Amino acid sequence: MPGVTIGNNTVIGAGSIVTKDIPPDVVAVGNPCKVMRKINEHDRKYYYKDRIIKPEYLGQ
Repeated sequence: MPGVTIGNNTVIGAGSIVTKDIPPDVVAVGNPCKVMRKINEHDRKYYYKDRIIKPEYLGQ
C-alpha cells in the first residue's frame, strides 16, 4: 500500500497485504500483514532446520 515502510532485513510472506509500517528484523505474514516473530541468529545461519547457508551465497 502507498505510504507504508518495510524495515531492513524483514521477510514478508508471499501474498501478504502490507497496510501499516513493518519494523526491521521480523517475519510478517497475512492479510492484513502482521508481525509473527523477530529474526534471530539461527535464522541468519540456516535456511531450513539444520541446513546451513553456504558462505559463497552470502557473498563472503
